[in-house]
Amino acid sequence: MNRLIVAYKPSGIGSNKFLYTLKRKYLEKKAGFAGTLDPFAKGVLLVGFGSYTKLFRFLNKTPKTYRATLWLGAKSDTLDSEMIEDIEILSELQEQKVVEVIHSLEGNLEYEPPIFSAKRINGERAYDLARAGREVVLNKINSTIYETKLMHYAHPYVTFEATVSEGTYIRSLGLIISQRLGIEFGSLTMLERLNEGQFFYENEKALDIKKSLNIPQNYYLGDYDNIKYGRVLALEDFKTQEAGTYWIDNGDFISIVTLDKAVKYELGRIEC
Repeated sequence: MNRLIVAYKPSGIGSNKFLYTLKRKYLEKKAGFAGTLDPFAKGVLLVGFGSYTKLFRFLNKTPKTYRATLWLGAKSDTLDSEMIEDIEILSELQEQKVVEVIHSLEGNLEYEPPIFSAKRINGERAYDLARAGREVVLNKINSTIYETKLMHYAHPYVTFEATVSEGTYIRSLGLIISQRLGIEFGSLTMLERLNEGQFFYENEKALDIKKSLNIPQNYYLGDYDNIKYGRVLALEDFKTQEAGTYWIDNGDFISIVTLDKAVKYELGRIEC
C-alpha cells in the first residue's frame, strides 16, 4: 500500500521506534520518515509507506515551524532538560527585551550545532562521541530563520516559535537567545514541530501525493506506452523542454524525470 501521512510523534520515544508502531498499526513492512525528531521532541513527522518512501526529496517540506520553551539559566550539554547540571537564579527581564532578542535571530544565521546531535565526525555520530566523553568539535553551520515570535514569557521560561530552513537546530537557537540576553546558559524544556512545509498534522489522513510534490508538472506528448514500459524518452516529446526535474501524471501512476540534454528517469513508476 502506498500512503503518505503526517503523524504526530510524542516526546519520550525515538522516531524509529515510533515508526515501528505505525508499521504495526497500518500492517505495512515498508515505511520511512523525513526529518528525524529526537526522543525529547514531539510533533509532526512525515511518514511514507510502500513506494512513497522514495518521494521524500521531492516533497514540499520546508520551511519548518517549531515551538519551544527555553529555561533561562539552565546548563545542559544536551541543550535540553535531559542533562541539567546547574541552574542559575536570575532576575526577571523586561519582556520587550526578550521580544527584541528573539526577533534578532531572523535572517541568515551562522552558529555551532549542539555536540549532542546526529552530525557525523569521521563516520561517527556526534552524540555517540559526546556520551562517551570524547572531544566533539563541529564546524559552524548556516540556517535561514524566516520568522520568530515570542509566545509567552513567565520567568525564567521563554516560549517562542521559529520558522526555519531544513537542518536548523532549535536547541542552538535557545542557547543563542540566552546569550544575547546576557545569560551564559539556557536549555529547552519542550520542543514541538508544528509543520514541515505544507504538511500539518490532521489525524493521519492519507494525503494526495500529486498535491504534495514541490516540483512542477510536465506533460509527455509521445506514446503513453513509452513511459508505461520505461522506454527511452525523447526530449522533444515533452510540452516543457527546459532543464529541470518534473513529475508526469500517468493516471493511476506518476513518473519523475529530469530533463537536460537527454531525459533521465528519477522514478519510473509510482502507483497512486
